[in-house]
Amino acid sequence: MIKFLVFFTVFSVSVIAFAEDNGTFSLVAENDIFHSDRYYTNGIRASWLSAPNGGNSLARQAAKFFPLFPEEYTVRTTYSFGQSMYTPTSITQENPPEGDRPYAGWLYGSVGLIAEDGRRLDQLELTAGIVGPASLAEETQKTVHKIIGSDDPKGWHNQLKNEPGFILMYQRSWRKLAEKSVFGMPVDFTPHIGGAAGNIFTYANTGFMVRYGQQPDLDYGPPRIQPSMPGSGFFVPEDRFRWYVFTGLDGRAVARNIFIDGNTFCDSVSADKKPFVMDVQFGAVMSWKKYRFGYTQVMRSREFEGQGSRYQSFGAISFSAQM
Repeated sequence: MIKFLVFFTVFSVSVIAFAEDNGTFSLVAENDIFHSDRYYTNGIRASWLSAPNGGNSLARQAAKFFPLFPEEYTVRTTYSFGQSMYTPTSITQENPPEGDRPYAGWLYGSVGLIAEDGRRLDQLELTAGIVGPASLAEETQKTVHKIIGSDDPKGWHNQLKNEPGFILMYQRSWRKLAEKSVFGMPVDFTPHIGGAAGNIFTYANTGFMVRYGQQPDLDYGPPRIQPSMPGSGFFVPEDRFRWYVFTGLDGRAVARNIFIDGNTFCDSVSADKKPFVMDVQFGAVMSWKKYRFGYTQVMRSREFEGQGSRYQSFGAISFSAQM
């Protein structure tokens, strides 16, 4: 746990210290502590988004050969590091019942490209990491629970085994595909479509976001941890205070979810996943000058057979700052 915290801190500080001008640093934290402390129980991710046409030159050159990007666009590169953890229905049982969601952790890094033309945002991201004890999820959860006085999770000896993993993800969002004014403020409709492939997640998704308020120019919603409704650290800062509220939906057809299906190449604890999962979300975003803060409340439908509640509810907090 100490090693993970040191590495995460060094990564975040290094990103800020060596970032070029006009890039954006984002921090996202997702947790269900106020609701259930089970299933998808925690995620944290730090990321750096380069200035327009900045970042890695090789990655920018590669963007020219990706056929799904628009003909005329501004490209940015993004780098991320994060950890996610998943637990069964009750963390106080040493041996959760058969068919319950497995204990699992995911420690990863990502590199990606964002192409934006003013009305459309395309995101391509490659993620690689490790599932299992090497993810340090057990140490993280036990340490945090000890600090806050919460129940000690007792079943981590049943977690998924170590397995390297990757995800190739693509998302497209159409900003303000439809827009009108209500009580003197804009309401806009932003649909999205995309998918992911890999031994960690394989799915196809689609959905939309509806926003009301004083959106900053070229904002596509707050960043989130995938799988989720797409958002981005990308936004254009303005001197005046801006705000908006939003709601939306993301539906996924899921072919692979290692955190429910279990390890790919060996036997492990597993559950029977649902082939379709839906996220309903609502929240608010505030921005001022070079800073943006967002809060999202997510209600996720059942992800596996026998899941006790009809949905899981968790919150997501994001902070972005342009350097």
